[in-house]
Parts: sequence; C-alpha cells; structure tokens
Amino acid sequence: MQNGIEPAARTRFGPLSLIAFAGLLVSAAASAQVTVKAEDFQKADSPWDMAFLADGTMLFTEKCKGLSVRLPTGKVNALLGVGGSTGFASVRDDLFCDGQAGVQGVAVDPQFATNRFVYLYSSSKGVNRTYGGYNNIVMRMKLDDSLTKVSDIVEIINDIGYKPAKSAHPFGGPGAHNGGRIRFSPADGFLYVLTGDNHSGEGPQSPTQIRGKVLRVDRDGKAAAGNNPPAGFDKRIFAYGFRNPQGIAFRPGTNEPFVSENGPWHTDEVTKIVNGGNGGWDPRDNRNGRGACPDGYCGYSPNQMGAMPQSERSAFMPMTDLRAFPDAMKPAWTNNGLSQGMCGSVFLVGKQWKEWEGRLAVGYAGIGIHGTPTGNRIDILDLSQDGLSSKRSEMSWPTFAGRLRHLSIGPDNALYVADEGSGMIYRVTPN
Repeated sequence: MQNGIEPAARTRFGPLSLIAFAGLLVSAAASAQVTVKAEDFQKADSPWDMAFLADGTMLFTEKCKGLSVRLPTGKVNALLGVGGSTGFASVRDDLFCDGQAGVQGVAVDPQFATNRFVYLYSSSKGVNRTYGGYNNIVMRMKLDDSLTKVSDIVEIINDIGYKPAKSAHPFGGPGAHNGGRIRFSPADGFLYVLTGDNHSGEGPQSPTQIRGKVLRVDRDGKAAAGNNPPAGFDKRIFAYGFRNPQGIAFRPGTNEPFVSENGPWHTDEVTKIVNGGNGGWDPRDNRNGRGACPDGYCGYSPNQMGAMPQSERSAFMPMTDLRAFPDAMKPAWTNNGLSQGMCGSVFLVGKQWKEWEGRLAVGYAGIGIHGTPTGNRIDILDLSQDGLSSKRSEMSWPTFAGRLRHLSIGPDNALYVADEGSGMIYRVTPN
C-alpha cells in the first residue's frame, strides 16, 4: 500500500483486473484522449455515500451497516451502526435498512475543523415516527479527535417521508424511492437534503409533506434564510416536484446546484435547480388527463411492467410535466429518454482531467426493461452556460452488473466511485 491507497487487485482475473491493466476506455470519439484507470480503494457492503476531510480521511456509509471512517493509512473505524450490528463504536436500535432505504447520505460541515460536525441521512423506526412508525431523518453528530467514535447526536430533521408498506408497483416494497443524498453548498454554507417520493402520488407537489423535495437548511435543521417556496409550503423546501433524486453537485465557479434523478422506465434527468422551483413530477391519479392508477400512484403508468415505447410512457407520465407546469425547471440532460437508474453525480476538478475538467460525472445503477440497455456506466456531461442543455461523453465502465451508486471527488481530485454490485469503492484517475 502506498500513500494510504490499497493497490489494484493483481491476482484476480475478473473485470477489475482488466480495468487495472488497460484502464477504462472512453467511447466517445471526441474525447478519445481521456482515458482513466481504477484501483480498489475500500471494500464495503452496499456502499452508498462518501465524504472527505481535507487530509484524505473518508467517511463512508454502508446502507445496511452504518457509518465508518477510513483513515489515510487505510485503517477503518466503524463509528455508528444500525440496530443489531456489531463492531461499531456505537449502535442505534432505531436505525435499519429495508429495500432502497437505510443509512445513506453523509456530509462534512464546512467548519469541521472547529466544530467536528458530520451529518447523516438514515431511515429510522419507532413509536415517535409518523409514517406508520417510520421516517427518514438527518442527524448531526460530533466526530472525536481520534476518529474512533461519534457523540452528541442530534436529529435536526425527523419528519422526512418513508414508505412503510408494500404496494402494487415495480420495486414496490417498503423503503422505495427514498432519496437520501445530503451536501453542503460551497456558496451559501447551507445543507441541501434530497428526499424521494416514497411511491406517494401526492408527495412531490404537496406543500407540507417532505417527499420529492430538495430541502435547504442550516446546521440546526431550520429553514435557510432566503428560501422562497410557494405560499403555504414548508419553509425548509428549496425546490419540489421530484421523483427520486439521488445526486446533487455544485458547479465550479458558479456553485449552481444540479440534481440527478432516475426516471420511471424513461427519462433520467439532470436539472439545474433554482430557489422555489418545481421539478414537474406529479404522479397523482385522476388529474392531468389521467384516470385512476394503482394505489393512487401513476409513476409507472400506463403499463407498469409491459413493453411499450418509451415516448408513449413519457407522454402519459412525464418526468417534467410542462403541460401541467409550464414554468417547471427544464432538464439539461434526459438520458436520451431512457431510465437506467441514474444515481449520484459530481463535477470533476483539476487540470489532470483535461477537457473533462469542470464537467459533470454521472453514475448509473444499470436498470433496463424489455431489452433497453442497462447502462452500468459513467456519463461526462458538458453543461451549457445556462444549464439547460448538455453534450455527453462516456467513460466506459466494466460490463459486469455493477450499481454505481455514487461518485465523489476527493481532496486529491481523484474520482471515487461507490459500486453496490461489487461491494467496492474505487479510486479512478486519468492516465
């Protein structure tokens, strides 16, 4: 091991050894000179998110285990575990995982050097929870100087929606469409919290339900000064009308926030969000020309599991419904009308990325239906200055069935990729 980084696998003959030997080839001809290599960095069970300290220390979450920290030496300290877990410095019995839900986003306070605060988004159960005994929550805690334990845990948000029961939809189990990414903006210092629609028809456009939203709050969980949602909306809401946003990244130079979210058998989207903006997702039934839908949710209608053209699905249940909401925020990228499980995203920084510097890297979990391609890739988006369009290059990724859940940039400007499929966080660098 050199510089605290585990070397790439040398004895395996699977897909990763091919990466380490040949690099990840870029398929777009216009960007053929940008090639990358990947190394095993940290083994993890369903890795979901990563956040870095300035010295390269990495906080990371495992959806069904908890929060841990990886030191620059490579040593891992398990900090906070879900109920029933072992080996963690502390355990909270209310934390759990089910389906798409569990321990998810982690963020480091911009003033960590003085306050030691880190933040965690997780699913929680108990008699005090409001959705059938469940909620998603955001906790603030202190990480000690030795990086071995957390203390002073405070729930700064405890009323985020959760899906407690199975419904008649694809991926219809509890915990569906759980959102979960949290990030601080370098511009305003506020915490942005992404929440999913939980298969709730009413949630995304609801003024009071914290479902299908982007929240902007201070370190105590209170509404950020300057939030401007429509009249009657919860003041913590910065933007609304989302399906299942999985990534948020802030554009270098302007710090404009861009959200990435996965679509319903069609139309993954990357959208520049604005204060008070509507993402245009409205899966309620008996409106906008639609009749009744299964369990009151039209998100996969009109033909939940059957084969049909993506354009017909989109016409019936658009991701951004500009007919119902003419002023909705228009996406910069719609993945050519496909849904492939778009997840986390981050802007690439550093001269070593060549023409990719400043572009948005977006990962996919590899979902397909009735023969549509599954993805399992990273897109590189060259966003227009106004954030309303983009040009796409592709960073080739192994063809095994990975789930690229999140991408982060470390203080070394390397790209760190969490793959649920292989249970690995990779360190990816340009050649």
